[in-house]
Amino acid sequence: MAKIIGILTGGGDCPGLNSVIRAVVRRGSNLGYDIIGIKNGWKGLIDFDAVNLGLSSVSGILPKGGTILGTSRTNPYKEGDDAAKVIANYKKLNIYCLVVVGGEDTLGVAAKLAKEGLNVVGVPKTIDNDLSATDFTFGFDTAVNIATECIDRLHTTAESHHRIIVVEVMGRHAGWIAAYSGIAGGADIILVPEIPIDLDEVTELIKKRHSRGKTFSIVVVAEGAKFKQGNEILQEQKLDAFGHVRLGGVGEALGQEIEKRTGYETRVSVLGHIQRGGTPTAFDRVLGTRFGVKAVDLVEKREFGSMVSLQGNRVVSIPISRAIEKIKTLDMELYDIAKVFFG
Repeated sequence: MAKIIGILTGGGDCPGLNSVIRAVVRRGSNLGYDIIGIKNGWKGLIDFDAVNLGLSSVSGILPKGGTILGTSRTNPYKEGDDAAKVIANYKKLNIYCLVVVGGEDTLGVAAKLAKEGLNVVGVPKTIDNDLSATDFTFGFDTAVNIATECIDRLHTTAESHHRIIVVEVMGRHAGWIAAYSGIAGGADIILVPEIPIDLDEVTELIKKRHSRGKTFSIVVVAEGAKFKQGNEILQEQKLDAFGHVRLGGVGEALGQEIEKRTGYETRVSVLGHIQRGGTPTAFDRVLGTRFGVKAVDLVEKREFGSMVSLQGNRVVSIPISRAIEKIKTLDMELYDIAKVFFG
């Protein structure tokens, strides 16, 4: 009988997930494995919800956004005996190795299961690009391209109406999307979680810009950015299964302060889940494909408890534990480059 590789996608969806699934099925089938997909992240292993994945299952999914397996933010270590159910169902499905595609939280669960003796291989996934031990994660490039296009479009309406436009992008702990899209889109100010927002400095930069004849400004802010005096701006206090609050609202609060302090008409555009949706870029399709193929190769080599990682232009293997040690915050050299164009 062929050995079985299971695959699940957990946490927030992002473009490129289907390229990983497709690559795992293709590579695994070529090496003689049977592939089963676990539905809706860890919830699928709790509920025993799985589906066989053959070549026909993944035909045509490469350009499709999201994940054909579904996803959730389920934490099996949070409720009662859910972790025990995951282990029992893993064994009941006769899984040889489980390929886990996810971010810090999903991979954290995978690391715990590896310690309990399950064979797991990780694939890093987050549009925020904040997973340590990999240079880039798939989904990030697509999110940056979407945000950049939106900023380009906002430039023309801001200039036409002589307005300040605040653009809120994703980025809970790290300002990678804000910095990349802000630089690419020609933003006049970029605000990130790594540096508290100084409203006096923001106001002065905008006034300085107007003093040299500019009648509009674009301000990009990451959703996790905080004011110098204050905490994160939240949509609600409720926590998810991994203890995270739901962010959102910093753009609106910032817009109100800018208008009040400068007198310039200000509008706010929150990009939100637009950044997660739609077809992945060529870069993300290729990276997801490389990650998926490498993940199966690690299974074949019995390198369990490891994760695929992009280092330079090479996809290598590292321990999953390294990926979840710390958040990869924004490179301050990149932010210094962005600051050259402020104001």
